[in-house]
Amino acid sequence: MAHTLNLSLTDELRAFIDQNCGEGTLYATPSEFVRDLLRQRKVQLEAAQVRDAIIEGYQDAIEGRTVAFEGNLRRLLKASDR
Repeated sequence: MAHTLNLSLTDELRAFIDQNCGEGTLYATPSEFVRDLLRQRKVQLEAAQVRDAIIEGYQDAIEGRTVAFEGNLRRLLKASDR
């Protein structure tokens, strides 16, 4: 379900949006452009969370906070996808 959101923009931001949508650009409308920016930001935030978790895991390994895993990692990952 689509929802509407009204935003107040500075002249500079509105000009930036206008430069990036319409004829000769990748986006037909300002809405398409803003939605794509939001999706990109969402992906960036999710990637940062993954990076942080990886770094935390490496730090645990460096500091010896590990437990031997004797299971089947592929099976475990496959089961978690469900």
